[in-house]
Amino acid sequence: MTEYQTIEHDVLVIGAGGAGLRAAIEAAAHGVSVGLVCKSLLGKAHTVMAEGGMAAAMGNVDDRDNWRVHFADTMRGGQYVNNWRMAELHAKEAPERVKELEGWGALFDRTKDGRILQRNFGGHRYPRLAHVGDRTGLELIRTLQDHGIHRGLDVHMECTITTLLKDGDRVAGAFAYDRERGRFRVFKAKAVVLATGGIGRAFKITSNSWEYTGDGQSLAYHAGAALQDMEFVQFHPTAMIWPPSVRGILVTEGVRGEGGVLKNRDGKRFMFENIPDNYKTQTADNPEEGWRYTQGDKASRRPPELLTRDHVARMIVREVKEGRGSPHGGVFLDIAWIKEKLPNAEEHIKRKLPSMYHQFMQLAGIDITKEAMEIGPTTHYVMGGVRVDGDSQMSTVPGLFACGECAAGLHGANRLGGNSLSDLIVFGKRAGEYAANFAKSSGAVGVDATQVDTAAREALAPFDRDTTGEGPYQVQEALQETMQDLVGIVRAQEEMERALACIDVFKRRASQVGVRGNREYNPGWHTALDLKNLLTVSEAIARSALERKESRGGHFRDDYPDKDPAAGTYNLVVRKGADGAMQLSHEPIVPMPEHLTAIIEEMK
Repeated sequence: MTEYQTIEHDVLVIGAGGAGLRAAIEAAAHGVSVGLVCKSLLGKAHTVMAEGGMAAAMGNVDDRDNWRVHFADTMRGGQYVNNWRMAELHAKEAPERVKELEGWGALFDRTKDGRILQRNFGGHRYPRLAHVGDRTGLELIRTLQDHGIHRGLDVHMECTITTLLKDGDRVAGAFAYDRERGRFRVFKAKAVVLATGGIGRAFKITSNSWEYTGDGQSLAYHAGAALQDMEFVQFHPTAMIWPPSVRGILVTEGVRGEGGVLKNRDGKRFMFENIPDNYKTQTADNPEEGWRYTQGDKASRRPPELLTRDHVARMIVREVKEGRGSPHGGVFLDIAWIKEKLPNAEEHIKRKLPSMYHQFMQLAGIDITKEAMEIGPTTHYVMGGVRVDGDSQMSTVPGLFACGECAAGLHGANRLGGNSLSDLIVFGKRAGEYAANFAKSSGAVGVDATQVDTAAREALAPFDRDTTGEGPYQVQEALQETMQDLVGIVRAQEEMERALACIDVFKRRASQVGVRGNREYNPGWHTALDLKNLLTVSEAIARSALERKESRGGHFRDDYPDKDPAAGTYNLVVRKGADGAMQLSHEPIVPMPEHLTAIIEEMK
């Protein structure tokens, strides 16, 4: 008989980043009992690494901005495979959610007349990102955490969920262990909200924290929920690449929003060479116009450095492959050049980009006010995730909700910078609200003891295996290298088929890894349990990428470099079959209503 502590809540929120905190706050505001589970300490969520700002069409800097422009920008950036209902709700509700944060104590940068300041970002037609220097995610978490503690949330820190529990077809809670002592916990809940973030740790080079092992996506999949758009992985174009100890650490898009430019080893601004047709009318064709845009000139068009992240990343890869890269395999990002334009450039950079200044000084010994940064692409974000209803955020499993990065739909094939933070607060609120309503209208749930015993046996299995062979870290490293090399920024059929064959081998290897010691303070055991999630999301990404025989957004295939109009009419959906095998289907995109189609046409 398994020993475990039983904890009951009406709503269980898994993940305490921006989406999870906002969901928990909203659920509690609706008068239900809320449990909040986080894998690390409260306040340490990866949301703190989101630097540039949150996108909301408030029109504080450019009064031409409104929700209709934001909606059109999001759909264009997502290559029109977005969940258009989510894109509509996001564009309409983001300004109110930002004002709500301000009311809760968030200290945004201000315009001269005291309104919330907004900055330029890639893919956004107008200055749209409300920000706090380049530390916006940190302010978001601080504000939500401070507000949340007054809501009576029951917080379970350093606790990892390994399995979702069900009562028939509906979700009934979750099985977990505390990372400190290894003791088991069973959470009973009428509704569960997944807010676990991304999958970046499936790749070798990533901006993501150690927590991002695809937990929510994997938990949902193994509980019978559908995943969607898993082929669309965003590689942020600018991350540190030298020294090796800091490779993958994010360099905010805010650097380019403030006038930073990309140059190859010959000092050439290469981004002007290839501007996509659907962005040509909105993009500057000379450096001077691009500079004026970053300084707020409404008559100017944005510089090509502020095109969508997928395009910028591929352009950097092109420069490197064709021999024009920097010494360590990237290119140069230069903000120091603005001293040619501004007399107080050094102070300006330090004020606008304080985190970037300190990051490069402390980690690389580079003063960004005087010299260029060496940067390259890093695995940053997954547009795909749990398939959800656009309004309620409920998955295909009754009572199971998802929001934030672990949910799919809003961003389509490619996320615009800044849309992630507003995504968290818009759909975190909605997930919390609808989860609370579901819990209030649903009967009690029962947790089958057999499910719990099975989950416990699976969790303890690594201790029963031979420890003379390889450990979990070796399997994890091999998987990360395989995904980086074979399912990365540029993909091809033969490479992805090899990746899937490797993943099958890694599954067998993962089932044989043993761990030494006991359940207390055992990171080897934690890594062994993470492997199931990493392997699940890696297989979903590779299978979906192999199936989508075109290039669109964050998915680029060398063997199919063009967009296929027919492929823009469906989403790829992944489900667990009755035999346990991963199954793919093409799910038609519901036609957009006429009033939204008219907006798209008007904004082209």
